[in-house]
Amino acid sequence: MITRPLLVELFTEELPPKALPKLGQAFADGLYAALAQHGLIGKENTIVAFASPRHMAVRLTQVHGEASEQAFSEKLMPVKVGLDASGAATPALLKKLAAKGWEHMDINTLGRESDGKQDYLVASGTAPGAKLAEVLQVAIETTLAGLPIPKVMKYQLADGQTSVKFVRPAHALVTLFGDEIIPAQILGLTAGRVTHGHRFLHPGPLTITSADSYETQLAQIGHVVVSFDARRAQIKALLDAQALRLGASLGQDPEVPALLDEVTALVEAPVVYVGTFEERFLAVPQECLILTMRLNQKYFPLFHPTTGKLTHQFLIVSNMPTDTPAAIIEGNERVIRPRLADAEFFFETDRKIPLAARVDQLSAIVYHNKLGTQLERTTRVQKIAAWLAHTLGANVAECARAALLAKADLNTNMVGEFPELQGIMGAYYARGDDESPRVVEALAGQYRIRLEAPVKPDDLTATVLFMAERAETLVGIWGIGLAPTGERDPFGLRRAALGLISAFEQLTAGTVLNIQQDGPLTLHGLLQASADTFAVGALQADTVHEVQTFILERLRNQLITQYDRNAVEAVLALTPPLHQIPARVVAAEAFAQSPDAASLAAANKRIGNLLKKVEGTLPAVNTSLLTEPAEQALAQSIAALQPVAQKQFDLGDYKAALATLAQTRTAVDTFFNDIMVMAEDQAVRLNRLALLAQLHRLMNQVADISRLAP
Repeated sequence: MITRPLLVELFTEELPPKALPKLGQAFADGLYAALAQHGLIGKENTIVAFASPRHMAVRLTQVHGEASEQAFSEKLMPVKVGLDASGAATPALLKKLAAKGWEHMDINTLGRESDGKQDYLVASGTAPGAKLAEVLQVAIETTLAGLPIPKVMKYQLADGQTSVKFVRPAHALVTLFGDEIIPAQILGLTAGRVTHGHRFLHPGPLTITSADSYETQLAQIGHVVVSFDARRAQIKALLDAQALRLGASLGQDPEVPALLDEVTALVEAPVVYVGTFEERFLAVPQECLILTMRLNQKYFPLFHPTTGKLTHQFLIVSNMPTDTPAAIIEGNERVIRPRLADAEFFFETDRKIPLAARVDQLSAIVYHNKLGTQLERTTRVQKIAAWLAHTLGANVAECARAALLAKADLNTNMVGEFPELQGIMGAYYARGDDESPRVVEALAGQYRIRLEAPVKPDDLTATVLFMAERAETLVGIWGIGLAPTGERDPFGLRRAALGLISAFEQLTAGTVLNIQQDGPLTLHGLLQASADTFAVGALQADTVHEVQTFILERLRNQLITQYDRNAVEAVLALTPPLHQIPARVVAAEAFAQSPDAASLAAANKRIGNLLKKVEGTLPAVNTSLLTEPAEQALAQSIAALQPVAQKQFDLGDYKAALATLAQTRTAVDTFFNDIMVMAEDQAVRLNRLALLAQLHRLMNQVADISRLAP
């Protein structure tokens, strides 16, 4: 069948920049899906999405004007309802056929189909294929209704009476099937072939010749690079070229691509110019300057390529290509100068008051009405930090000092202007006050999402503050009934949990915690120490247990993306110390691949079920009651292997411990083949159960092996 390209475009007021890429792609995918449902998409079709500040469009390269005939088969109703005793159609059947547009269908052609209980009448045949001209409007309406619009705007149409809703006011609709207009009316607009180019470089209407000429006409005549991806690549190339020419770098932090996405959504005809500011501003912490340039002005700061230090130059992505950009550059420099001067003023003013002198002012800042002020919170974090420092062998005074100063920068001018600089500014001010370098490091890193490097025993201050702050947050916020629900997590408890998990991982990697030991630090101990810092009755009952379960659930979600789910569940079923869990999971996964695993897992599950039925305490194994060769062999195997496995377990060699366990397989299989555990003689029965209890303990030191059973 013949196909042609289809173009659908909405020309609007400036679309929200952060939502633009998603809106453009959703518009393209939605229209494709709506037309594909009607069989109107060709086999070799390509979806081409367009998104610029004022254009949202899609070109489908292969679309049928009319779909081929479609076979259909539909169950109508039970035969006894549709036909009377003489076999004639009942009013119910006639009504059903009329509703489907099949009133002229011969009822003798209806098939019959049984569902096992009764027979049904079935209509089948072929139906004419959908026509593009008849379904396009509904397809566009459906697509628009499904867009991920962050906030809908209601506006009046030109008639002054009708109101419509969309993300921004729409001014033109283009629907071209090849070079032919497909009639449609959307948002009060009648489809045509007229759009508009660049607001200043081509302010008048632009007539699109065909679906295939759309992108080229907008670029060459309208001065609009309408493809988001092409425009982004062009801006990136221009930025890189300018940075290279200046011997500078754009930086490697994740804010660079995020800013690139944002400016791509703000310009239609990108060009990059170079701006400068006075070098004296470089005395201000560079994070302040970087933030104000990126956040407020959408500039790209430039850095020294080797030292990473900020330079006094920046790049401007402009929407006005011109051979005489001096006025544009000067205007941007004039705008940034007072912002940098403000940052300089805030910094110099803040430095006049020592950071420690600001701590008492935290009593005026409410953390949460059920948890008190930031000063009260600081006191709690201090106590948790001191407990952690004592537990881990860190410098208690230094950790307590870091916790005391951690939130003191909240009432500085700089953080008041740029809340994103919390902690960072505290570190600068602490350094200026000659605080310990480790205290400064702790303040600077307290808002990290996770710890990324092993923590050494002689460098614990930053980690202690990191963990204390998150433990206090988790226990306090959860304890007053504000646990995350669904996607809502306004206090970042999921992130705090992941942060604590990373801390345990890195403490283990740095040998502060050893997998051979249960402690000295445990998750439960940390959470309980945190709960103890709150007033009696401030937290809900069982908060510590619930938070621990919540954190382990986050860990479970992490591990099942890397390891076999059954191995993860087998380990977590024992609730071992958090820092041992990854190593145990690795061992359990390796064991699960061994030829002995399935048989031992099944046996372990069987043993567990038998032991559940035991009432009271089992006696010690009496070897004199072990009269059968199979039970004697099992007892001997346990006696020989248990001390070996225990030593391996105590050394943290979980793989070896499970490999030792695997050596019991023959004895276990023979025991269950030859021995009736639930013997009539009570003494024999209890003795055999006691033997199995020994085996059960041996099997389940590393993980609950029964959960590895298929």
